[in-house]
Amino acid sequence: MTDTATTADADAMTAEGFARATDGILASVGTVIDGKADAVRSALVCLLAEGHLLIEDVPGVGKTMLARALAASVDATVRRIQFTPDLLPGDVTGVSVFNPVDREFEFKPGAIFANIVIADEINRSSPKTQSALLEAMEEGQVTVDGRTHPLPDPFLVVATQNPLEMEGTYALPEAQRDRFMMRISMGYPDPRSEALMLRQRDAVNPLDAIVPVATSRQVSALIAWARAVHVAPALEDYAVALAAATRSHADLRLGASPRATLQLVRAAKVWAALDGRDFVIPDDVTALLVPVFAHRLIPTRSAGGARSRGGADAVTTVLERIASSVRVPIASRQ
Repeated sequence: MTDTATTADADAMTAEGFARATDGILASVGTVIDGKADAVRSALVCLLAEGHLLIEDVPGVGKTMLARALAASVDATVRRIQFTPDLLPGDVTGVSVFNPVDREFEFKPGAIFANIVIADEINRSSPKTQSALLEAMEEGQVTVDGRTHPLPDPFLVVATQNPLEMEGTYALPEAQRDRFMMRISMGYPDPRSEALMLRQRDAVNPLDAIVPVATSRQVSALIAWARAVHVAPALEDYAVALAAATRSHADLRLGASPRATLQLVRAAKVWAALDGRDFVIPDDVTALLVPVFAHRLIPTRSAGGARSRGGADAVTTVLERIASSVRVPIASRQ
């Protein structure tokens, strides 16, 4: 698919058409992930905002199932990487192999070469292997033996990880966490959803019933349309002010990066488009503040520590205070 074709598809789309197409994807994923509408919406936001998603929670609550359901709902290439302590960077990016016939080295692509990559239990591999994703997630390419290889478009990494308190986990480096647009948690299902799961999944895998409801070309058109959603200068200044407040807050020793600010605005554009609007309002920004910023921030030791559940709660509290203290601009389309 050419960029011209994608642009033409996006130009022909309306706000109603965008909402209709995305509602189909949300409904498809929702047939598998029942009662977790916020998590499903966040996953779709990351896909259409050209970001990446980190799902952190205890085992068995549907982290991988969400990633697989999103992949199954979109007719695109999908690869799953099971991160283990013995996984090597070359297993992710690919390696150069000598061909004795041609007497030349040939590049053998790794598992990262897909539209949607499921990085399962990413924090069970060493930091060396985790770092193999850095270039891919930021630049949409990998470099092996001095040669650069572009990744498919669209490209989304959905990584799952267990809480750091669990054995056999490695903390993601700050640079790696900053590559993820959003971090979410699934949480335990409510009693009704859990009872429904028992009845429906006794002998049937719900993923088998999913059929793609969007092609990769349609997804690219949705991405292009969302990218053109209007953000007023006052709202851009609002996002910058929120980020700046995290950098000077007494309870934080690491604030939000400029990349975080950029991704907050990109995510807000998609959030607005999902609501049928072609412009962003302040509520779109504040709704995404915690999932986009929280995993990038490190609280001071006195505020609750950096790696514990208490640390995550402390960061959320700080962000809520920042959101209430930074002046909200009057919505404008100028």
